[in-house]
Amino acid sequence: MVVTGIYYALFLTGAGALLGYFTKGWAGIPFYILAVFCLWFFRDPERQVPPGPVAVSPGDGKVVLIRRGPDSTRVSIFLNVFDVHVNRAPIAGKVIDVHYKAGKFLVASKEEASVDNEMNTITIDGSVGGQRTLVTFSQIAGLIARRIVCTKKPGDFVTAGERVGLIKFGSRVDVTFGPEWEIDVREGQRVAAGSSVLAHIGAGRNKP
Repeated sequence: MVVTGIYYALFLTGAGALLGYFTKGWAGIPFYILAVFCLWFFRDPERQVPPGPVAVSPGDGKVVLIRRGPDSTRVSIFLNVFDVHVNRAPIAGKVIDVHYKAGKFLVASKEEASVDNEMNTITIDGSVGGQRTLVTFSQIAGLIARRIVCTKKPGDFVTAGERVGLIKFGSRVDVTFGPEWEIDVREGQRVAAGSSVLAHIGAGRNKP
């Protein structure tokens, strides 16, 4: 459970209790329901990180786009309000850059969100399968999500599947791989943060 969820739930429960006390009715019930939803939304289940020269998903959700280029491949994952919103490191390594960009709050499932929306981009320099690699992933705010939390800074070391932050409510995560990676997911597939394999080090089949 993310501590933030407990704070939200306590606030909503208190508001519901006060409203119910002063109105002598059922007016506080919606606040109690929202409090329960917040506790559920900010859940943080343990995940089993798979072994091998792989990169795991940094977020729960649905793969909405796989865009291949000459030197990289981007995998975009949309997180709706029912998904776990805790983000995890796709590979082990050193965080070499954390860059925040202010922006819009377009619907996160749309492709424009990857360019125009508020986002926080993290780059990890690691060694996977004996090969040095850089993997970049972006926490992207959405129409409802207005708060990106990142708990890492440049110079920090992370393990694959380690918690690195969260995005509050609906959002998007983009992961960019170099040509040394082979993508193991397809558009429309659902993935889980820290346990679903997005890609593995291979012979570079990402090139179109």
